[in-house]
Amino acid sequence: MNARRRFKIPESVLVVIHTPALEVLLIERADHPGFWQSVTGSLDHAGEAPPHTARREVLEETGIDVDLVRGVLRDWALRNRYEIYPNWRPRYGPGVTHNTEHVFGLTVPAGTAVTLSPREHRAWQWLPWREAADRCFSPSNAEAILQLPQRLP
Repeated sequence: MNARRRFKIPESVLVVIHTPALEVLLIERADHPGFWQSVTGSLDHAGEAPPHTARREVLEETGIDVDLVRGVLRDWALRNRYEIYPNWRPRYGPGVTHNTEHVFGLTVPAGTAVTLSPREHRAWQWLPWREAADRCFSPSNAEAILQLPQRLP
């Protein structure tokens, strides 16, 4: 029996996790040391709603349960469409070159514990928002962090 290859859906979330004082959590990719980012992840299936994906990815990548930490997850109603880096295109179906990213902000209390998924990330740090934006390898991630002060309620 041939196993059918499951390709990633070219729709994802970006979750900027931050404290009320605008310290931003960045995590370093295990497969690309030096690549710092916020939480990201693709929808698992076509029917998965982006807010669900955001909660799931935050828990999987950082161990932060949005409800347990009494975090506030906000959909910024911001969508980025960008070209997928060529080295990551094989994860997607034939001919897929672009991804749509849904941007969220997650406010958590200062001192929120972080437990990384070691297969995905190797280090984490809390940084002031401007410094965090400068550290990101992804332009859309950096731009989202720079918008953080205007996105607060």
